[in-house]
Amino acid sequence: MTALLETIGWVGSILVVLSLMQARVLRFRWMNFAGALLATAYNAAIGIWPFAVMNGAITIIDVYWLWRLHREAHDSAVYAVVEVASDDAYLQHVLHVHAADIAHVQPDFVAEAPVGSPSRSAFLVVRGDETVGAVIARDAGGGEAVVELDWVSPRFRDFTPGEFVYSDSGVFRRAGFTRVVVESPPDGAQEYLRRVGFVPDAGRWVHEVPAA
Repeated sequence: MTALLETIGWVGSILVVLSLMQARVLRFRWMNFAGALLATAYNAAIGIWPFAVMNGAITIIDVYWLWRLHREAHDSAVYAVVEVASDDAYLQHVLHVHAADIAHVQPDFVAEAPVGSPSRSAFLVVRGDETVGAVIARDAGGGEAVVELDWVSPRFRDFTPGEFVYSDSGVFRRAGFTRVVVESPPDGAQEYLRRVGFVPDAGRWVHEVPAA
């Protein structure tokens, strides 16, 4: 019994420490919750009540934030889409700061389009005053926009803030597009594309822009 309790205590402590190393907010909360819950059980079992109460309080706080994060994940009142010029200074700053991450998840993206290339539309997804994602698409003509970048910051990569660009905000419709196309999605992106309204079509993924 003592060995089992010691194992529970160590696992809880390790999970709490590992949670503090997570960039993704949802992963952090789940790991921190599991670690604090185990630590609560361990400290209660051996009668160290100050630590049991502390970890119990952390567990309750994590439950609240997990509930809130999941509740707000698809809430258009929490996330907003801001259209910016493709050469906007703040957009370029975001692309520069996260250049290494963008190159890792979407290595074919070029931040500065060559002179004479088709015009681009750019959208930032914000949560309060925090930029959590960016979508950049080029005008392929005929009402078609081809997505060149769909990026989410590491903190919010467990969510799908791109849905607010494609479905809820109407930004593509107001820009005059009738369909949005992803030509070569990165590996593992197909399920995400389905969730935000794309369907496979002749080797590409197509999202028909909803009418007003």
